[in-house]
Amino acid sequence: MFIIKQTNTLKLTITALLMAIAITIPMVMPVRVVIPPMSFTLASHVPIFFAMFLSPYIAVLVSLGSTVGFLLAGLPIVITIRALSHVVFALVGALYLAGRREEILSSPVKSQIFSFWIGLVHALAEVVVVSLFFLGILSGGDYSESFFYVVFLLVGVGTLVHSMVDFFIAQVIWKSLGKRMNRIAKKVTA
Repeated sequence: MFIIKQTNTLKLTITALLMAIAITIPMVMPVRVVIPPMSFTLASHVPIFFAMFLSPYIAVLVSLGSTVGFLLAGLPIVITIRALSHVVFALVGALYLAGRREEILSSPVKSQIFSFWIGLVHALAEVVVVSLFFLGILSGGDYSESFFYVVFLLVGVGTLVHSMVDFFIAQVIWKSLGKRMNRIAKKVTA
């Protein structure tokens, strides 16, 4: 019984810390490029990837926390809803990593393939969101540029690159913490 409570406390603490970081990054990060409907906030996905390395449950909650951060940062609604779409790639990625985390994260080739694959899922979810605004299905976006430029280049390709950069940062941090994180991850997923 004590072990279960200790694990739940650990899971709650890690989730709360990652959510706090995910909320704070869009509000204070000095490196931010905004080209509506696109925004590039360096490291904004790092807490989500870190959570993804731990569990689907934590990944979803941290993604929701990130959405709150973008909302509180006062960014346009299209950017906030794009942040909400992170739940999709976080859940898909965390489910895929469950049971394969060490194998994938320890292999440079497998981790880059995973990063590209999950970046495509990430980009696709954001492309769908921006398409809804671009086509007028959701209000709040008025774009004079072409659909191809806004949706596919800015959002699609931009998100893929941004996702892969943030995945790399998260992986470097994860590896720098070494075996400690693997032990914590085993406790959290148990």
